[in-house]
Amino acid sequence: MYKVILGCLSIVLILLIVVALFQLNQVNKTRQQVTAVRKEIRAIKKDIEKQEKEQKKAEILQKETKMNVEQKEETDTDAKTEESEEPAESVETQEEAQKEAKEPEAGEEQKNQETDANSQVPETGNGKKIAIDPGHQGYNVDMSAQEPMGPGSSEMKAKATTGTQGSFTGVPEYELNLNISKQLREELKNRGYEVMLTREDNDTAISNKERAELATQYGADIYVRIHANGSDDSSVNGAFTMIPSAQNPYVGALHDKSYALGEAVINAYCESCKIKNSGVQIFDNMTGINWSTVPVIILEMGFMSNESDDTNMENPDFQKLMVQGIANGIDAYFAAGN
Repeated sequence: MYKVILGCLSIVLILLIVVALFQLNQVNKTRQQVTAVRKEIRAIKKDIEKQEKEQKKAEILQKETKMNVEQKEETDTDAKTEESEEPAESVETQEEAQKEAKEPEAGEEQKNQETDANSQVPETGNGKKIAIDPGHQGYNVDMSAQEPMGPGSSEMKAKATTGTQGSFTGVPEYELNLNISKQLREELKNRGYEVMLTREDNDTAISNKERAELATQYGADIYVRIHANGSDDSSVNGAFTMIPSAQNPYVGALHDKSYALGEAVINAYCESCKIKNSGVQIFDNMTGINWSTVPVIILEMGFMSNESDDTNMENPDFQKLMVQGIANGIDAYFAAGN
């Protein structure tokens, strides 16, 4: 009797186990289906966003084309109107005009000379030259050879490094630095500055010492070095500028103006980006600073090891704020009489 009961219980237990396994298998299948559906939804969203962007670009291009056509039609119409309204000169009038052209009065000649001289002066331009250094370069460029840390220094450092990388975006620092530097160049040129970049791509082998020397050869008024930061602590965030101390054995004389430049840039930058302001900090072991002959700063734009800073610095809208902030700081520096 007991054996029969035990046998029945065993069968029931086995059935329960089978049912439980079946239900667990169904749950796993359901989870997989949900995950697949979510992926499909994300893919569909990306396709929709891509189509919307392409549609917007097409609309903008269509509007620009229409405006260009309308402007051309207006220009052609104005030109035809001027031609039809211009009266024909008599032979006598033409002869008088030719005579006057051959024998200009002294005052008229002077006036023409002044006009020619003024035409050589650019309509925009403030006479200031700015050298921008997009920090680091690509991994495929070997810059492990060493160079003096400053003029006459016995301490040697690597010519350059590749920098850090976005912990969340995966973007290398050297790419971010060059991207922002090129945008900054255009913004500064629009504001009337003459601008030079120490590098135009990620594959040019150029050391920190050579970059500072390029700024000198260019005749720059200031030297702005663009960098981003990294930390083992992902909670560390914010921006700051780096300058030489007054006791720096190589460029101590540049401390005051470098401080004024660093303070103007970091304040304007953080105000524009609404990012933590860690102020102006002293560094005397930077080769690119120690070889400079003009006021020099390094702007650490943010921490690529911090999620907020890293993702923001790759956002095109945020990059506009970054560029505006740096340019505003440079404007403030020169406006103060430096």
